[in-house]
Formats: sequence, structure tokens, C-alpha cells
Amino acid sequence: MAQPDSKKIFFENLSGAGKAIAVLTSGGDAQGMNAAVRAVVRMGLYVGAKVYFIHEGYQGMVDGGENIREATWESVSSMLQVGGTVIGSARCKEFRSHEGRLKAAHNLVQRGITNLCVIGGDGSLTGANLFREEWSGLLAELVEQGLIEADAVQKYSALHIVGMVGSIDNDFCGTDMTIGTDSALHRIIEVVDAIMTTAQSHQRTFVLEVMGRHCGYLALVSALACGADWVLIPEMPPEDGWEDKMCQKLSATRSRGTRLNIIIVAEGALDRHGKPITSSFVKDLVVKCLGFDTRVTILGHVQRGGTPSAFDRILASRMGVEAVLALLETTANTPACVVSLCGNQSVRLPLMECVQMTQEVQKAMDEKRFEEAVKLRGRSFENNLKTYKLLAHRKPESELPTSNFNVAVLNVGAPAAGMNAAVRSAVRVGISEGHKMFAVSDGFEGFYKGQIKEIKWADVGGWTGQGGSLLGTKRTLPAKHVEKIAEQMRKHNINALLIIGGFEAFLSLLELLTARGKYDELCVPMVMVPATVSNNVPGSDLSIGADTALNAITTTCDRIKQSASGTKRRVFIIETMGGYCGYLASVGGLAAGADAAYIYEEPFDIRDLQANVEHLTEKMKTSIQRGLVLRNENCNENYTTDFIYQLYSEEGRGVFDSRKNVLGHMQQGGAPSPFDRNFGTKISAKAMQWISKKLVETFRQGRVFANTEDSCCLLGMRRRALVFQPVVQLKEETDFVHRIPKEQWWLKLRPLMKILAKYKTSYDVSDSGQLEHVVRNRPKESDASVAM
Repeated sequence: MAQPDSKKIFFENLSGAGKAIAVLTSGGDAQGMNAAVRAVVRMGLYVGAKVYFIHEGYQGMVDGGENIREATWESVSSMLQVGGTVIGSARCKEFRSHEGRLKAAHNLVQRGITNLCVIGGDGSLTGANLFREEWSGLLAELVEQGLIEADAVQKYSALHIVGMVGSIDNDFCGTDMTIGTDSALHRIIEVVDAIMTTAQSHQRTFVLEVMGRHCGYLALVSALACGADWVLIPEMPPEDGWEDKMCQKLSATRSRGTRLNIIIVAEGALDRHGKPITSSFVKDLVVKCLGFDTRVTILGHVQRGGTPSAFDRILASRMGVEAVLALLETTANTPACVVSLCGNQSVRLPLMECVQMTQEVQKAMDEKRFEEAVKLRGRSFENNLKTYKLLAHRKPESELPTSNFNVAVLNVGAPAAGMNAAVRSAVRVGISEGHKMFAVSDGFEGFYKGQIKEIKWADVGGWTGQGGSLLGTKRTLPAKHVEKIAEQMRKHNINALLIIGGFEAFLSLLELLTARGKYDELCVPMVMVPATVSNNVPGSDLSIGADTALNAITTTCDRIKQSASGTKRRVFIIETMGGYCGYLASVGGLAAGADAAYIYEEPFDIRDLQANVEHLTEKMKTSIQRGLVLRNENCNENYTTDFIYQLYSEEGRGVFDSRKNVLGHMQQGGAPSPFDRNFGTKISAKAMQWISKKLVETFRQGRVFANTEDSCCLLGMRRRALVFQPVVQLKEETDFVHRIPKEQWWLKLRPLMKILAKYKTSYDVSDSGQLEHVVRNRPKESDASVAM
């Protein structure tokens, strides 16, 4: 096993001994809250602190007694995959009063609790901050009333608070995603996909009403993810006369042969005069103006329910661990903070700055400053809105710019869910920019055979929800056929290439770049968008398709674990895909609550396997009855899945029995997740805009000629930003033998999985969130920092 780097800071320096941490969930529930509670409890116990559950939110804190109970390691077992919050949540009027907060302070001091981890929305977090500010005054009152000793004031002088935002609405400023939002989007998209099949059968229009209170995030992102015809959100009310425009759009869509229409309405949607726009009003309008058979579906609390998605489990687990670290590092002068996510990085932000910014959004909406309200929601929201407008509303031919450029788009490598969303986005953005778009079937194999045809706006309708690759994709590399490819480029006058694919796509770009010296036809702007379930492309932290694969792994692991409930103790050995890249095994293991994940990047030997078996044997002697071990398909040529299964079966004899499962190609199939649909849509739109810019820059003397390194790029997500990187520069970062990047960010999450599985390990906190300030507008590249 790799030894920790002595230069890094490890949390062994941060001891929780003598500290008491309490965790509560408050306000509306959200999927993933249990994962956050589990992470807080286990990380708290791991660092030596006492951890308490506060049941029923602030009501439980006020009532005290059995509502405040000490937590054990086992008390959070089997809750990772459960929706809602198992410790309960309640809105509490009493806590809003001074007397209620006095009772709550008394209950906490009696148990020595001075560290609070609050999981809830802005109201819950604002209440926690007020409680913190009043703390010393409340203790003084308790001394006066003789309820606590005078020395307790000194001993428990400061209350430390860290918040995590648990809300499906994603209405909290300062964080890209709140816990529960991704799962709510999963519920919405599952319903939309199901409704689309029945709508198509009957040529119906469906009006779907989604939740979100005064925030249109769920409506906007689900509209983007399903390619809805119209969306109504509170932040950007439609212009006067929208009714006619909407009906014209629906009518035009039907006239092009589409058999259905989808309209998404946010529950807080308003017109420009502040009058609510309801789903029933929209339905009546469509029936009256167009006579279409129209139905309304109000999704309601379905959006809050069900199991949390892989994204929410990982987000909540990371935030829970980060919250405990923040509590350990806090001092009496540290302001209350929220831990959140920016890109794929943890950040800590002053709680009240976030709350004030969130309140400013509502104020801007009330005062009809809608453009400002959209900006205040953050770059991600603003970018979602721009992308939706670009893709949903087709400009008349007369209004389109004429660029006279031809752009080809193709898929290369293995299929990945979300590829079709990326192609749709590229085609529509390209047409909007005035280009003629060409689709290449079957990757470079189809390219050299001349399987190239023009693709129109309507040809990609309904593509976002389709899995696999509708264009067809092959692993064939261009080097052997480069002469024929150049000939096809000349024949169709291709001026730019957009390649959507995995590691083969990266190799293809390098080969085409090398061939530029021989073939002028290849001296055109080329850009690659990473799409592979393995997430092994250098230059990008995330790839299209990886989230869908993670959800497939997580869902299957849940079912496999459930199959053992009520039987004797059992350990499951599960093999995942990924080639030599351990992303799916490691991050899937974190999402599914695995005890171990064997990967190529972290070498292991027989002693490690033995230690894992002994660790599981110890755990099985307690109340824990199921174990889960993930193995990446190429982690070790000798320690195969069969070998590990037989080893566990033999060594665990008498304590547990073992079962094995190879997940195989089910990880590549299925409908793309909301995350992959939107990541594909937004990253592809950005790639097309780069192509348009490069075409203008490189057009000289009647032709496009681009032969510089920066005209052949990979567009990837790096930490907080989407960045274009010349593929030549990425060669140094790549292990070509094993087809993986030399450095991979997710390896820092592996100790987290081990800690939550009760292993003693080192956790590098050098990269953990530092207290930052809320920025109104982040640097320009980060507008799609997280694809959602």
C-alpha cells in the first residue's frame, strides 16, 4: 500500500476526544439526508467524539428526553439507501420563541453538546445561527434560574454550528447542488420518460407541474434533460403575449411530425404581473387555442421520495465528513458555516452570507428585477437557462447567421449514456450558429467508408432520453485509414470535427494531429468531449456516462444486499467495469456503502485481502449482517473475482458465507441519468461555441486552415471549471499502457470509504474546504463547473 506523503496534513492532528457533536435534520426532508447523518456519526466516532442524534429536528431539541440519544456505529447501518430522514424532521414553532431556545440550550448543556451539525434549508440554518448568537445569554439565564452550575458557562462557552443544505429545491445560494436535488430530478425524469411513451401513442400534450417553491431549478433542469417544448419558472416570467408564442411553438412542432408535446411548469411560476401560472391554466389554454388532447400531471411529493441517487449519496457522505472536520477546526471566533460543493470540490462558506444572498434572489423577484434574480441564482442556473433557450427555440431560417461552414460530429469508442444528448446539443447549437451539421455513423470506420450525411434540427428531437449511441460508435482508430478520411473531409468540405467518446477518441485526436503534416484537410479545428462509463480520459475529472453507470452499480448493490436480509450473514463480491480505471469501483463503493474496493491504482497483496476478511469477520460478530466488496475488472491479474470469492468463502467459514456477481454491460446500458443528460448537453454546447470561434479565427483566403496545437483540444471538467486543453499537452499526464490519467482526483475519496467502513486509515485534509466568501459571479469558465 502507498505510504502517506509526510508533507500532507492528515487529520490525526484533529482529535475529537472530549467533544460532543449532535446531528439533526430540520424542515422538509430530502433524499440523501440519511447518508449525511451516517457520515457525521461515523466520522465523529472515528475521531473520538461522542455523537448524538436529535430526533424530530428542533422540536426534539426543545423537548429533550428520549429525543436526544447517543449514536453508535451500528445505529447508522443500512440507512445509506433509505430515502427521507430516519431521525425525523419537524417544523417547530416553539424554537422560534426565546423560551423554546432556552429549553433547547438546557437540553444540550445537560449532555455537554456544544457542536451542532444541522441538515436543512435556509430557514433551519438561519434558526441555528440565531441560536448560536444567543448562546452565552441563554446560558447566563439558565444559571440565574438555577438550572445549571455557574462553571458550565465557562465550560460550554461557545456553540459551534456547521450546516449542510438538504433541500430538493436547490434554492440555496453558494452551493452548486443541495442534498436531494439530483434524486428529485431522477424522480421527475423517470415520470417524464414514462409519460412520453403514452403521449406518443395518443398524440397528446402533457403539462407537468414540479416542485421547487420559489425556485425554478427543478423545472428548468428537467426541461433541459427531457427536451421539453416549453418551461415556466418564477425567476424568468414569460413576456406578455407568451400564450400565443407557446401555442405557435407547439403547433410548429406538431407540423414537423412530432406526436407529443411536453410543457413543464414550476409550482411557483408567475407572469410578469405577479399572477400565478398554474398547470390547469396552461392545459385550458392549449385546449382552447389548439384543440390538442391535453393532460395535467402534478408530481407532488413523489419528488421527495424514493432512494437517493448515487450523486446524492456521495455528495452527502463527503459533506458529512467535511462538516465534522469543520467542527473540529472551529474556534469561538469562527462564523457559522455551511459545507457545500463547487465543481467537484468541497468548500466552506459563511452561513449568513449564503442566507442573505438567497434572500436577495427573492427580493429581486418581488421587485421584478428578473435578470438580476437569474444572475443571483448562480452561474450554473444562468447557464442552464441560456442553454435551454438555445436548444428549445428554433430561430426562423431568415434570422440564422450564414457561416458556410460544415461541421461533422461523431461518436468514438464504447457507447455511454448521454452521448445522444451531446449530439443533439451539438447539432442544434451548430445550426443556431449558422453551420451545416453532418453526422458520421459508426465512428472513424463509418468516416472512411463515407457514411456521412447532413443532420437537421428535427432529426435529433427526442434524443436526450435515449441510451447508447444512435449515431453508432466503433473503437476503430483513424491512423490506418487517414488517407480515406482526408478524402472524405475534402469530398464533404468538412471544416471542423467534434468527437464525442472515451479513451479511443483521445487517441484518435492525437493520430489526426500527427497526420496534419501530410494532409491539409486535417488542418481544421477539432475538439473532443469525454464520454465513457470508465471515466478514464485524461484532462477531465468527469465523463458523460459515468454517472449513469454509478447509478446502475448502486441500484444493483442495493438489491443484492437486500437479498440477504433475514438470512444468515453474507458477503457479496461484485465485479465492476472500468478497464484499469478504478473510478466505478471506488466511487460506486462509497455510494453503496462497500467495505472494500480493489483497484489497479492502489496495489494490494494477500496480506491486505486477509486483513479485509478479518475486518469483516469482526464486523459480522456484531449486529451487521451484510458485507459488500467491489473489485475493478482489471485490478490484478492473479487476484481474480473467483479467487477473492473463494478466499472469502474459506476464511469466513462459520461466520459468513459469500456470493459473487459480475455486473457486466448493464453498467453501459439504460436511459441516461439527469446528470449525464445535462452534462452532455452543456459541455457539447460549449464545444460547439468554441468551434464557431476557432472557425472565424482560422478562416483565411477563402479556406479554414488550423494547424496550431490549440486548435486540437479536449474539453474537460477540471475542479471548478470547464477548460479546453490541447491534446498534445495531455500526453505527459497519460499512462497509455493502462489507458488512465497518471493523477486522478477521486483517489482522495478512497480513505473516506474506508473510514465509513470502520477501517483505521489516514485522511488527507490538505484539500478539504477552506472558509471562502460567497462570490456573486465566479470566473467565466466555471459557468458549467458542475454539469447540473
